[in-house]
Amino acid sequence: MKTIGFIGVGKMATAIISGLDKNKFKIIISGHNLTKTQKQAETLNVTATSNHEELVQESDFIILSVKPQVLPSVLSKLINHLTKDKTLISIAAGLTLSDLKHLADSENQPIIRVMPNINAQIGQSTSAIVKNEFVDDSAYATVQEIFKSTGSVHEIAEKDFSTFAAIAGSSPAFIYMFIDAMARAGVLHGIPKDQATAIVAETVRASAEMILQSGENPWSLVDKVSSPGGTTVAGVVSLEQNHFIGTVIDAISATIEKEKNL
Repeated sequence: MKTIGFIGVGKMATAIISGLDKNKFKIIISGHNLTKTQKQAETLNVTATSNHEELVQESDFIILSVKPQVLPSVLSKLINHLTKDKTLISIAAGLTLSDLKHLADSENQPIIRVMPNINAQIGQSTSAIVKNEFVDDSAYATVQEIFKSTGSVHEIAEKDFSTFAAIAGSSPAFIYMFIDAMARAGVLHGIPKDQATAIVAETVRASAEMILQSGENPWSLVDKVSSPGGTTVAGVVSLEQNHFIGTVIDAISATIEKEKNL
């Protein structure tokens, strides 16, 4: 049985741990406060270790689930405990494989970079994954399995991680804004906010599923909903006149630019 160690037990780590098969993997955790970590371990039905160094020594896979600004100081204390038979996994935004290799102070350390999103909390994350040349196929497959326990996993080139961070990592915030705007329009025209929000959220969910199941281009589905001279096309034209598509693209571009400058 392989051992997975989580350094840092925030919301993302908790979501991943909750989705893992405890009969298939041994899971251990460590945090900055042992008492708190022990309580979390009891809740999650896993094992707490007294410190990060002990966790690394006992783990086959080490998942670094701390904030990007904290990760360098955490990793600097683990250098003497890292070996090439242990796979290091970072879910910290902004730190490249090259950065992580430098921080690990190792020429042949197996390192995988993964970027999950907030939907991991409901078992429906969309995650990106990339590895360095020292990760073997078996370890890579295991890490993919770990993150598939909380949703889908997409293998992408590291150069595209900033774009992924925008269209999958930040975009839920934009989608929430869209849903809220639609719901407020419902309120304006007489539907209570809670009911309007549920109606819009259910419609957004089903519309996304329609794209995934049909395999159709989203714009072809727009055309199918838009009857000639009808109500829908009037709304579509209004969105186009108010630069809806360009505004969304600008928001994604701004997000990408910010991520690259972190």
